[in-house]
Amino acid sequence: MDFTALKKFFENKKITVIFGGWSGEREVSLRSGRRVLDSLLRQGFKAEGFDLKRENLHLIRPGFTDVALIMLHGRPGEDGTIQAIFELHGIPYTGSGVEASVIGMDKITTKYILKAHNIRTPEYFFIPLWANLEEFGEKALNQLGIPCVVKPRSEGSSLGVKICHTEEEFHNALKDTRGKYGDLFVEKYIKGKTVTVGILGTAEKSFPLPVLELRVKGREFYDYKAKYTKGLTEFIIPAEISQHSTKELQEAALLTHRVISCKGFSRVDAVVDEDGNYYILEINTIPGMTELSDLPKEAEAMGISYDEVVLYILRSAFE
Repeated sequence: MDFTALKKFFENKKITVIFGGWSGEREVSLRSGRRVLDSLLRQGFKAEGFDLKRENLHLIRPGFTDVALIMLHGRPGEDGTIQAIFELHGIPYTGSGVEASVIGMDKITTKYILKAHNIRTPEYFFIPLWANLEEFGEKALNQLGIPCVVKPRSEGSSLGVKICHTEEEFHNALKDTRGKYGDLFVEKYIKGKTVTVGILGTAEKSFPLPVLELRVKGREFYDYKAKYTKGLTEFIIPAEISQHSTKELQEAALLTHRVISCKGFSRVDAVVDEDGNYYILEINTIPGMTELSDLPKEAEAMGISYDEVVLYILRSAFE
């Protein structure tokens, strides 16, 4: 990337970093957004922050800003809602568009696309809101067995994810997840290493970052608390997997980014089992940019600074 030309292109543009929102990931969004804003100011851009709330949503209208750098996690920032608002007002914005954002937030639609492109993902059983929970739960249990994983259809940061080791845990998890999130699915539990691959760029210019392995301390899996509490996760770059597994996973992550039509940046989460097989779990269209986030660490391992990652994100507004 020609960083000099990019900075010149944006030098007279007002850049507004959109963060906050009202999802369960609000606090993480605030941390990501403020850190990105600090980077933009440090690099000499005309930037400001905008803490999105329901009561100030009406302020987004034509002329609101020259470029919106979206650093919202969860709804309404990662599901296509805010992207559609900026589209309606003709305001350029960073990251994936409406369609890719909708798909990325919807784990079931993501699964359909992964399978259509022969990208390995854990077997699953979808239980929509209209379905009889007990009947569909039994079908899922018969198909996938115990242990298994219960997940909301559309959430981020591992919110609502539960690993079930007994049938009692499973049925309780179904009821709890249905009550809190509506649509849900049951996924086959894959024993192995928790890994993630960041992607930078758009379309044919996109490329994978090094594979990061996440070893959690004192938690069963890489849940919300492990993700955002310092000291609970050990970051291993490059991941301690074979070269063959690394190459396969990076290729699958890059293909996932491309077939969903993500722009600028994304992060693909996966598991590598004991035989070295990867399984893609999901894609995050606006991954975290905090001091504990995965993608900046992966970029750093490749020699790409935090400020440069921000420039990749910024460029996506006009890609």
